[in-house]
Amino acid sequence: MHDTADQDDPVTTEKRQGAGTQTLLRGLALLECVAAGTNEVKGIAARLNTPRSTVHRMLNSLVAEGYLHHVPYKGYLLGPKLIQLGMKALEQRPLVALARPYIEALAQRTGDTVHLGVVDGNDVFYLDKISSTRGLEMRSRVGHRMPMASTGVGKALMLGEPPSRWHELYSNAKKAGPADREGLRSIPWPKYEKQMAEYLRRDWVFDLEENEIGVRCVGAPVRDISNKVVAAVSVASASHYMSDDRMAELGPIVRATAYAISKELGWTR
Repeated sequence: MHDTADQDDPVTTEKRQGAGTQTLLRGLALLECVAAGTNEVKGIAARLNTPRSTVHRMLNSLVAEGYLHHVPYKGYLLGPKLIQLGMKALEQRPLVALARPYIEALAQRTGDTVHLGVVDGNDVFYLDKISSTRGLEMRSRVGHRMPMASTGVGKALMLGEPPSRWHELYSNAKKAGPADREGLRSIPWPKYEKQMAEYLRRDWVFDLEENEIGVRCVGAPVRDISNKVVAAVSVASASHYMSDDRMAELGPIVRATAYAISKELGWTR
């Protein structure tokens, strides 16, 4: 008869479960490395502080399961299964599904890039994006994060934050910006605070090239049934398409789109 004491030992079971959790977390960290652009064994091993032989085995397993794709002499890329999961994740988020028709209509009406974003710490997290028909491509993308206080969609989200937190977000964005570019650094805090107070009064915001030189945005907040700001919408384009007059005209249009999405979430004025 086999001795099953080891199998029933809770300490042994706990150790196995702990090892399994560590393996899972290491695999997820590996996928994040590849997503961030570290796509070869040596670099991944260094970032994870893991032996190359272990990393190689993990990579082979993830390729076999479709989570990664290997390109000879180029390295590893995210695989088809992750793309499928990502699309499913977007589909399962009610906000994205509800907002899509409205931001599509806004993009068609303006011809500009339209974003949908939510708060993620001190940043805005981009949930959806419809690219401009003008041939202008921006660095924003779905799944990307940027400092709230320097972006149009982020400033719109800030309208749901207590004004006492604005300075913290402003300081965070100044530190996060490239050292070789003025952007938000050219706007002193008193001026920024005054702008935000005006944005709060009219319920739409401007990004006047604070985030990306040559790009201007108009944004507005999306609210839910409890009147909480849960997302924001923005229209962005090259500055030569975004004169002061056009931005002023776009303000109520972007706000109306945000209000329409808000009503889908149960909000009433």
